[in-house]
Amino acid sequence: MSLPDIYHSFLHDLVLTKWYEYLAVFSGIISVWYSRKENVLVYPTGLLNTIIYIYISVSGNLFGEASVNMYYTVMSILGWYMWTRKNVKDEVILHITKASRKEWITHILFFMTFYVVIFITLTYFKKFFGTVIPWADAFASATAFTGMWLMTKKKVESWYWWIATNIASIPLYFVKHYVFTSVYYFVLLIMAIAGLLEWVNREKSVKYVS
Repeated sequence: MSLPDIYHSFLHDLVLTKWYEYLAVFSGIISVWYSRKENVLVYPTGLLNTIIYIYISVSGNLFGEASVNMYYTVMSILGWYMWTRKNVKDEVILHITKASRKEWITHILFFMTFYVVIFITLTYFKKFFGTVIPWADAFASATAFTGMWLMTKKKVESWYWWIATNIASIPLYFVKHYVFTSVYYFVLLIMAIAGLLEWVNREKSVKYVS
């Protein structure tokens, strides 16, 4: 596909974008901004985003994407709880930390397990999942699952997985004609890189204070 073709396809699909997809995109961007700032509002704004995307995905027969957003929704509720937990001194318990080597191994195994399960599911039940690219969808979903899990634990490494998710999702949503969502993931990629840098500095500050 030539650049003019890509441009015209982008404009055509952009016109067809529904108002609620715009709402989902903007709430998602706000959610990531709050996550960068380690603000618990990441979760209520994120819930608005994921609930809308469940509807969008189901409406478009994108059941793989719908399952990812269902997972996001559940983990957002869990993360909301974990980020607001306090000790007897009314101090927040959970702080930004880096993963140990042992934790890294656990994270990779977590990712690989979800990748294999999702890939096999999408491959063998492809006709039920609408427009799907098994290896790409499995990668985007498995990295997202891992990133969301680590975000609830305030792990710096969550941003690495988000960066991978965003890189995979930009072309993935474009070829599925959700171009505004594709642009959304490009914005999230930039914000994820900024979030990683900010959390690295915050982790150092917490370590220095403690």
